[in-house]
Amino acid sequence: MRALNKAVYQAKSIKGLIHHSDRGIKYCSNIYTRILKRKKVSISITEENHCYENAIAERVKGILKDEFYMDQTFTNTAHAKRAVKSAIKLYNEIRLHLSLDFKTPNIVYNNAA
Repeated sequence: MRALNKAVYQAKSIKGLIHHSDRGIKYCSNIYTRILKRKKVSISITEENHCYENAIAERVKGILKDEFYMDQTFTNTAHAKRAVKSAIKLYNEIRLHLSLDFKTPNIVYNNAA
């Protein structure tokens, strides 16, 4: 709760913020969710007994950290937003995916449309 309060306090804007977590007891507690609701932060929690949802989120998080260096400390929110936007663009438009027969997600999506 201290980390959550500190993050919310330090954020310049939390408008449109979504807090995603697994069903860990600390994230489902009344006190924790009350803080999120009071700050108008949307709550996203994996469905009960759907362990694969968290595995997908963890995989994406791992790719962002390992391949796009998103585990760095950003100087400000604008810097973080630019880095995330760049990582998503690289992921969707340049990075080839084995599961997509070495195509980018954009190529597959555009060919399906």
